[in-house]
Amino acid sequence: MTRYALLLRGINVGRNRRVGMADLRALLTGLGYRDVATLLQSGNVVLGSEQSRAELRATVEAAIEERFGFPVDVIVRDRAELAAVHALNPLGDVAHDGSRYAVTFLHEPFTFTLDGVDQGADRFLAAGRELYVWCPHGLSDSPVMTALSKIKNGPPATVRNWNTVGKLLSMMD
Repeated sequence: MTRYALLLRGINVGRNRRVGMADLRALLTGLGYRDVATLLQSGNVVLGSEQSRAELRATVEAAIEERFGFPVDVIVRDRAELAAVHALNPLGDVAHDGSRYAVTFLHEPFTFTLDGVDQGADRFLAAGRELYVWCPHGLSDSPVMTALSKIKNGPPATVRNWNTVGKLLSMMD
């Protein structure tokens, strides 16, 4: 059985697209996944599955839409992949606050450009299917995060801060 982290995109932001974590755990457990656990209210799930990544993603996305009434993109990483994200830590020399250091997880490798973006004090580095961003003035005031949010027709993506990445990795052991 493989341990996976599921990162749900765009739930529980404001009053829309509400998904209770107890309801989500019950749904996933009912689908036969093992050792289902959630972290925070932002759609972080750790579970065990025999399915392939593609099967897991498709099954969970369909079940969430059926149960909650709206589509949700699910980004999937196995334990080794999440450990590699955490170990790489390419901005660790400047990022000293995990709540302002973010990883954008994408379904596909980062191929679009941020050329011409005035990044201010932000720093970023793309590595495969992740984009690491240090936002010393906070994520909501980040010119890089603002530019990312305006990209059209990019692959599905979701953001987690560095503290959350570390906690998810710990939950997978």
